[in-house]
Amino acid sequence: MRILKLQKKDLFPLLKVISREAELWAPTAKGDKFAYGRVLDFSRIAMDAVRTIIPPKKIMVPSLFNMFNFTEKGYQEDLSHVTDRILFGIHPCDIHGLLILDKLFSQAYLDPYYLEPRKKTLILGLSCLPDAYCFCKSTHTDIIEEGYDLFFTDLESYFLVWIGSSRGDDLIRLAPDFFDDKLTEKDIQTYTKWQEKRDNAFKTTVNFTRMPDLMELNYKAPFWEEVGAACLACGSCSMVCPTCNCYNVVDKLFLGNKPGKRLRHWDSCTLPEYSEVAGGENFREHKSQRLKLWYTHKLQAYVSKYGKPSCVGCGRCLVTCPVQIHVKSVADALEGHPVEAFWKKFAQEVSK
Repeated sequence: MRILKLQKKDLFPLLKVISREAELWAPTAKGDKFAYGRVLDFSRIAMDAVRTIIPPKKIMVPSLFNMFNFTEKGYQEDLSHVTDRILFGIHPCDIHGLLILDKLFSQAYLDPYYLEPRKKTLILGLSCLPDAYCFCKSTHTDIIEEGYDLFFTDLESYFLVWIGSSRGDDLIRLAPDFFDDKLTEKDIQTYTKWQEKRDNAFKTTVNFTRMPDLMELNYKAPFWEEVGAACLACGSCSMVCPTCNCYNVVDKLFLGNKPGKRLRHWDSCTLPEYSEVAGGENFREHKSQRLKLWYTHKLQAYVSKYGKPSCVGCGRCLVTCPVQIHVKSVADALEGHPVEAFWKKFAQEVSK
């Protein structure tokens, strides 16, 4: 693995060179928030974005797309959502999120609708400093050692650039004059100080080592009914989570012998219809049951299968849930700590 130096003034010229034959996607401002979008004007790239509203899974698998067209004679696959892309500005936690999806979508049955766009997307990571909602240090996803082609660490006037793949090395070869491979002792010291600054900036922590056992011990704890009573069943937690991957498939038929479409769209196990089957039976009718399933997957089940939680500590659930049902408040409840969240206050008011 090589590490090079790139002056900040050369970043946009570099992006211009390497994106001549591929779409460039990056975080851009959307009101007071940020969202991944296709970028033609490099000045729109939000270099200081801590998190986007929706994680980069939307670039690999759109929230709604056509899988294939079909007639009575057969079907024709539709991969029109697959294009050559460069994704710039993705932070370590979100790269870890993609690595988790890589495992999920490449198990016994390969999912081409995820894997094809994944193959055609170059990952250009970017360092960040945490805000009050980030807890990726607790999930060990604040650093990244794989899953990227290039990774840029922002050191004020220049970047240190890690080459993480042969495709990343190919990008360097498109514009070699922008890079300097002669790093100095001062560069190393600057990077070390930046690491210390970032490590000391984390304010939110979760002890994930305890979570699998605590989920088991608290499976029938009364606080699940409390969170269920306050939950709006809006599904926002799943939509913004980098590792949530549930989806539904529906057929759309047309008159006049026109080909039908098989559509795939995001879904969530926290929504009431998700566990509903023919005849109207619902295996998880109550919100408390659905929330328990969601957190079992995040904090326990994935750990038992893959050795780590399916939470990457991005903080999106903390900033998104209107009633503050998120990994941090649930983890506090599991550990028996005081919970300062709307759902807890709501339960206290109801019980009066």
